[in-house]
Amino acid sequence: MKILIVDDEQSARENIKSIVELSCKEKIGFVEASGVDEGVRIVEEEHPEIVLLDINLPDGTGFDMLQRIKFTDFKLIFITAYEEFALKAFDFSAIDYIMKPVNPEKLINAVIRASEMVETENLNLKLKALFANLNTQSDFHKKLVLKTSDNIFIVDTKEIIRCESEESYTRFFLTDNKHIFVSKNLIEFDNMLQDFGFFRTHRSHLINLSYIDHFSKRDGGYVVMKDNAEVPISRRKKEEFLNILEML
Repeated sequence: MKILIVDDEQSARENIKSIVELSCKEKIGFVEASGVDEGVRIVEEEHPEIVLLDINLPDGTGFDMLQRIKFTDFKLIFITAYEEFALKAFDFSAIDYIMKPVNPEKLINAVIRASEMVETENLNLKLKALFANLNTQSDFHKKLVLKTSDNIFIVDTKEIIRCESEESYTRFFLTDNKHIFVSKNLIEFDNMLQDFGFFRTHRSHLINLSYIDHFSKRDGGYVVMKDNAEVPISRRKKEEFLNILEML
């Protein structure tokens, strides 16, 4: 397995190499770059399986490098010390990242996840979503990458009416009547979407507040959505929800 480390600090590159070498059982070949130009050249020449990419580089950013390369058949892990680069954008785009200073356990877990992928997923699709998320100024308008067993979808958050938990899976209900079934717990999407106009009414239900039709007081209370779905609301969430309704 060939890993490219792109970081302008040699000490940082050496630290990453030593952590990975000590923890990974398979044989690894490392290649290194200290900037955008060098990183682009090495990716095109060496075709690494994994790229560990710093964001701030002397001659640009990691994003600049990704926009210039033609070969994208690799797994990508960002390494960043800057929270202002909107880490939520990575989560929405299903791209892995670790924070500086590098935590050895998190680095190893990220590399293992990447190395165990059966095949390289569509990085171009993920990057398209990432750049859209980084460039948008809207707090309620993000691109979410949803991976099913057969496809990768890019969904605008404004197209999501609601999400429903089905054991360890989550089903998305979209405005075009499409359903997308993904193998992630609802809590993961709750953590991502709660700051973007979504509300967890129940342990099994997450709704987009923009698509509420009305609240019914019958049978203890439930939410009726624009798609006519009747979504339950737990007793402990009811007061908070009604307060939110008054502010909408």
